[in-house]
Amino acid sequence: MALTPELTARLKRNPDGLVPAVVADATSGAVLMMAWMDDEALDRTLTTRKATYWSRSRNEYWVKGETSGHTQHVREVRLDCDGDTLLLKVDQTGGACHTGDATCFDADLLLGEEDA
Repeated sequence: MALTPELTARLKRNPDGLVPAVVADATSGAVLMMAWMDDEALDRTLTTRKATYWSRSRNEYWVKGETSGHTQHVREVRLDCDGDTLLLKVDQTGGACHTGDATCFDADLLLGEEDA
């Protein structure tokens, strides 16, 4: 599936032309990471099923796992009701975080369950 004009019209981008993409494990539902996509990154992802993002720090496209081997096979891509956030459900191979951790949300617990 390629990016259609109808879908393009529904996307609400930030001033840099980017949409946040929340990435979750397709099996467990665990949130793995958050990245940015523009129209080209989304089109590449929809066409290849390889998670492709826009790197704001490197100012270039990157296919997840292209250099690390920690790939993301995309099972589903969903657009939220407002058209301003994407959800990717993926089969993750290796760690999702650039640190090698399984998820980018392992480092700091800011609020947890209250003690009973």
